[in-house]
Amino acid sequence: MARFLLTQYVAMKITEALFAEHLVFHNMFDHLEMTAPKVKTLAEIKALAALMQSMLKAHSRTEDELFIGPLEHCFEQIGHCQTFHKEHDEIDWHLKLVQKARQLKPARQGLLAALASSRKHFDKEERIVFPLAERVLKAKTLTSLCQTWREQRIHRS
Repeated sequence: MARFLLTQYVAMKITEALFAEHLVFHNMFDHLEMTAPKVKTLAEIKALAALMQSMLKAHSRTEDELFIGPLEHCFEQIGHCQTFHKEHDEIDWHLKLVQKARQLKPARQGLLAALASSRKHFDKEERIVFPLAERVLKAKTLTSLCQTWREQRIHRS
């Protein structure tokens, strides 16, 4: 089914695909923020963090490989080159702390910190990176990058 859906898209830009993924993440973040305070066990918090970490890893890899690379020179010019990589590292660090936690409260705090960092990072991408890509890269390039994204998704599933 996933292969069918990924091959049936009309021409789409990588910015549109990544923004669509962001919408899914925002829904997940909302759910995790509502759920985390109610969770009663360390194992449950760790499972939620592992799910988030797994999903973010795939998304970050796509961004880094297909999207950030072609824009790297622009980020350097506006002073954000290291910022985006540091933000990814910060989110990952919080999620790794959750997995190392031995008590529920610090694990919950780590998950909530990862969520806050993720929201901040996603907001920056939506306000700065996606519009920058639309201005700097040609529509044909953005569409081609999306096609590469689709092919990678098909091969990973």
